[in-house]
Amino acid sequence: MKATGIVRRIDDLGRVVIPKEIRRTMRLKDGDALEIYTDSDGEVIFKKYSPIGELSPFAGQYAEAIYKNCDLPTVITDNDHVIACSGVPKRELADRRLTPACEELLENRRSFVMGRNVGSHRPIKPIEGVERYAGIVFPIISAGDAVGTVIILGDGTSAPSETAVKLAQVAASFLGKQMEE
Repeated sequence: MKATGIVRRIDDLGRVVIPKEIRRTMRLKDGDALEIYTDSDGEVIFKKYSPIGELSPFAGQYAEAIYKNCDLPTVITDNDHVIACSGVPKRELADRRLTPACEELLENRRSFVMGRNVGSHRPIKPIEGVERYAGIVFPIISAGDAVGTVIILGDGTSAPSETAVKLAQVAASFLGKQMEE
């Protein structure tokens, strides 16, 4: 764990303020849910809660099914990080953050299909620090909230097939419904 040098006191209602610098670095926004862990050393750990993270094994199977059917690398994310992938080495993408461009799509509940959307002739890199482009991005919507994305990676120059688009769309819809149950 990395020390920040910041000290905060707990108020009389048991609250503690997370400093703005940490909230910005960790991309915490008003209303975000946090999981609280403790360990035997007396440490308290806050982790941004990811409801879709609970579906991680299931999401991995879905990503693999899409990859096997359209032969394109597939990534499933929560609001911030990659939670499952197929067709690319897991260590290349594991726990990587979404790029601001992909986060904007998610926040606005917009999909992206290379070559089909207005302004979609420019490829987007969906994952920070990874030199791969998105061919398709569909938000996963659950109970009206954007909780993640289904991303099918492409070469950054050509439009994906209609089959790949439909598979990504169905995956996003299905995972969203699974979150509601």
